[in-house]
Amino acid sequence: MQPVKVDRSFPLLKRVSCVRWGHCMTQTSPYCNNLQQLLDDFPKCFIVGADNVGSKQMQQIRMSLRGVAVVLMGKNTMMRKAIRGHLERNPALERLLPHIRGNVGFVFTRGDLVEVRDKLVENKVRAPARAGAIAPCPVALSIPTKISKGTIEIITLSIPTKISKGTIEIINDVHILKEGDKVGASDATLLNMLNISPFNYGLIVQMVYDSGTIFEPAILDIKPEDLRCKFLEGVARLAAICLSISYPTIASVPHSIINGFKNLLSLAAATDIDFKEARTVKEFLKGHVIWVIL
Repeated sequence: MQPVKVDRSFPLLKRVSCVRWGHCMTQTSPYCNNLQQLLDDFPKCFIVGADNVGSKQMQQIRMSLRGVAVVLMGKNTMMRKAIRGHLERNPALERLLPHIRGNVGFVFTRGDLVEVRDKLVENKVRAPARAGAIAPCPVALSIPTKISKGTIEIITLSIPTKISKGTIEIINDVHILKEGDKVGASDATLLNMLNISPFNYGLIVQMVYDSGTIFEPAILDIKPEDLRCKFLEGVARLAAICLSISYPTIASVPHSIINGFKNLLSLAAATDIDFKEARTVKEFLKGHVIWVIL
């Protein structure tokens, strides 16, 4: 890599900043070139969070995705610089920039997004609670749970207990942590004492990018059956509105014809108007009256 030339007339802080980030500002670093090449080669990618993911677990994830997807991590500043330098070629990439924050990376793929996401979920590993960590999911203790020691932690957490056969027994279900709570020292000690590893850590899909469109990962859970049901609900609502305002549409015309025919039959039954369908209705009504009288 060529050394970055710095103008000595710059203030010291500016010179240090240029030396530190110059390799990315020039847009010629191997990392920037690699990221830009991946953005060209793959139409789809995930922005994934990598909090609490160790190097060994990351290696396992890369191995499981081999031939299916490519994982690329890096500094957020370098990611943004590489993407901004590639906007002239692909302006849609600008939608990625607001979501590059925190400890994140990219998972590029040409395959099915749901299958790749499932592989990421499969590579999550269980981990014990550590003091100071943020709970990614709620944690609860269900009854019966017996503890041979740990009185101080139980008192600190105000857990209802009783003494049974020389052990402390929790008598009610207890919610220790909520999602997003900070794990306290007593929480971590109690859970580790019970050999409970409540958390699963892995690459978490935060956003999905597909051919210029970016959306939430929950969209991947929508099935064709869900789309069909929503479409039918929309058609039914459209038909109801059109019927109420007497506006004919493809959705409402069949109902309008049926309702009009029913009105015509009612009118024929109450008057001397006669036609084939009306005779059938009149005969049925006469038979029904005779049956009621009998």
